[in-house]
Amino acid sequence: MLDWLIGAVCAGLIAALAYKKQWLSGSGAYAAAIMGTIYYGAGNLLWFGLLILFFISGSLLSKMKGERKRKLEQDYAKTSRRDAGQVFANGGLGMILCLGHAVIPHPAWIYAFVGVMATVTADTWATEWGSLSRKPPRSVLNGRVLEPGASGGVSVRGTVAAAIGALMIGLAAWAFSLWSGASIESSSVGAKDGILTIGLLPLVGLIGGLAGCFADSFLGATVQVMYQCEVCGKVVETKVHCNRPTSYLRGWSWMTNDIVNGLSSIIGGVVALIFLWV
Repeated sequence: MLDWLIGAVCAGLIAALAYKKQWLSGSGAYAAAIMGTIYYGAGNLLWFGLLILFFISGSLLSKMKGERKRKLEQDYAKTSRRDAGQVFANGGLGMILCLGHAVIPHPAWIYAFVGVMATVTADTWATEWGSLSRKPPRSVLNGRVLEPGASGGVSVRGTVAAAIGALMIGLAAWAFSLWSGASIESSSVGAKDGILTIGLLPLVGLIGGLAGCFADSFLGATVQVMYQCEVCGKVVETKVHCNRPTSYLRGWSWMTNDIVNGLSSIIGGVVALIFLWV
């Protein structure tokens, strides 16, 4: 019960601060407070720490050269101020894994979680840092030059940022596991194998995060719903642009940016599990 109380207090304070700094909308702050409480109450420092590390690092990066990014955000469905949909798209799967581990402890839950959090961190870092590149991104499908911030675009700077973000999550998972005595070591793999498992977490984060990040770009370039502005002609994610309704261009109508983020997180988690089994 004490863990749930500590989680509620810490998550509530962080959510309130994030709302004040306009990192979260009102709905996003409520969602983050609930999610953070569950991460700490049902999990431990490993689960809660990775969630907070992802959120704070991504929020700080989103403020770099904010004016330029605000212009880019006009073309896309989500802004740097996360709402409840973004919060659950980025952290909802991890919350389910946390609850699963609380019911049936096993290292597979942790591996999948590290892959999921590495994916959302890599994707956020690639977007926020890569959008500042002087060279325009290129399509992950055919190499065609795209506008900065466009779905399905990749760049050298963004890829490097994704790798650093994913590796950071893996290293943090390793550190938090040792610090908190995470249940990898007390699971069925045994103490010796558990220590070995913990030592592989940085590599798990790097591989799972990059796999999920590139899956996000692929989905964004193929099936994510996109629209075209009838005033300026830009390809955008929003249904309104230049104060006028946009027209459907391509993709599946239900495949929004949040759903793409969720699916890519699943892929990152699956790749991390494959790494564990192999």
